[in-house]
Amino acid sequence: MTDITVFQARKIITMNPVQPEATHVAVRDGRVLAVGDLARMQAWGEFTLDARFADDVLMPGLVEGHSHLMAGGLWKFPFVGFHARTAPDGKVWTGCVDFEAVIERLCAIEAAMTDPAAPLLAWGFDPIFFGTERMTVHHLDRVSTTRAVVILHASQHLMNVNTTALAQAEITRDTEIEGIARFDSGEHIGEATGELQEFAAMFPITRLTGNIFRVAGATEEALRMFGQMAQYAGVTTATDLVNDLSDFNHASLAKVTSEPDFPVRLVPAYLSMVEAVGIEAGIARIRERQAMNNDKLHYGLVKIVVDGSIQGFTARVRWPGYFNGAPNGIWILPPAQLKAAIAQFHAAGFQLHIHTNGDEATELAIDAIEAALQTHPRADHRHTLQHCQMADAAQFARMARLGICVNLFANHLYYWGDAHRELTMGPDRAMRMDACGTALAAGVPLAIHSDAPITPLGPLFTAWCAVNRLTSSGKKLGDAECISVADALYAITMGAAFTLSMDHLIGSIDIGKYADFCVLGDDPTAVPPEALKDVPVRGTVIGGRVLALPKIESSKAA
Repeated sequence: MTDITVFQARKIITMNPVQPEATHVAVRDGRVLAVGDLARMQAWGEFTLDARFADDVLMPGLVEGHSHLMAGGLWKFPFVGFHARTAPDGKVWTGCVDFEAVIERLCAIEAAMTDPAAPLLAWGFDPIFFGTERMTVHHLDRVSTTRAVVILHASQHLMNVNTTALAQAEITRDTEIEGIARFDSGEHIGEATGELQEFAAMFPITRLTGNIFRVAGATEEALRMFGQMAQYAGVTTATDLVNDLSDFNHASLAKVTSEPDFPVRLVPAYLSMVEAVGIEAGIARIRERQAMNNDKLHYGLVKIVVDGSIQGFTARVRWPGYFNGAPNGIWILPPAQLKAAIAQFHAAGFQLHIHTNGDEATELAIDAIEAALQTHPRADHRHTLQHCQMADAAQFARMARLGICVNLFANHLYYWGDAHRELTMGPDRAMRMDACGTALAAGVPLAIHSDAPITPLGPLFTAWCAVNRLTSSGKKLGDAECISVADALYAITMGAAFTLSMDHLIGSIDIGKYADFCVLGDDPTAVPPEALKDVPVRGTVIGGRVLALPKIESSKAA
């Protein structure tokens, strides 16, 4: 029996400019052997022809350059977000469009809980959709006054808890941690409202719950749920951009990625925990894990978080600040500590992925990378600014000069674009948010992402956002920043692969690369740009192994 399989398709979009289209691709040992027409395949001798995709379109397996594996495990908990979401099992969770809907859903779940001591955990909430009102303990105490109630915000940079959770975590009016919101008037003045902003303020609660949101995303079951979500989205390579690379996490990752039918290559990034672990210990941990890489598991990236989220008002923004007058955000790492961490990881030879939402945070990150390069020059470092939502033309020009890549959060335009225009950034700056057009014009290597579970995993939708720049209400945010379909497709394949330093392995259908394909029902280059998000994903191929989409168990709404 021949060891060569040739896949036939109506059209193959290769993302290789030397040969942009084909009708056949030959695969041997999990890699691409030949690309072209049938005659070119025949030059390799005997092969097995697989024509199951003869009516479909193949393109490279899509690459999600900024996601989190907890996007699978979070579905163990109820969803209370504003926009409807579909779980991996096909269950549609309707959106909670006001505070009462959130409380009603939580009350129903609490009433069905049998363990009186178990906390009620939920996720996806974002108060920015509800005007100026903020959720407090007064809302969540209606759900329970005897068990802890914890809601993780959609951005994961904030959470809301009830009075019981505050008490169990020993958060009082005397607790001095930045980010604990407090009542500024009335009989409760000075007391915690129950809103906790950023990691330091959330830490007592994560310690109380055993960091269950993230731990639940690291189990074998959760990883398989993530793999199922990736497959539905046509994704064959995805990141986990917050991972401590612990023994527990690695054991799950190593086992699941070794399974022949696991459908996605995973790229975990070590989250620099400077205070908790120390940089030298972190470097040693990364190197230890790199020795354990396999075809579907690629360690080696470092994640550093500079600021918070724009919609949570914890991002660091430059003058004139937040449009609604909110105070500036929070430095996750103090500037001096951030610069030292970037310098040390850079000097050790690692590629950095740096979270910067606000333009003040972006400026600091660029300054830190420039200083690191002056001390330790390094060609092709590919340090990547993640999110980087408010960068302006001058900052993109600096990125280009310094060899910095960018991975822009295009999905934000749809999910939070209206709020950014009206509340956080105002109409002028909102027009240049996630400025894909400016990045490409400046020559900055570009990827775009979903940040799943912050928004749903789906690169074709992300590409649609970058091409059309429409908000959820149908308004366009900045015609000048729209990019072409071709550029958007590049950003979710080769562009993302480049930012992961994996463009020699994935991102295009080219000889020697992994035979990873996304199977589509339509040609994304031929449909109208506004229909890009609706191109159906039929399945995926990873390493030449054809994987049918898993069956959805249920589609009923919750």
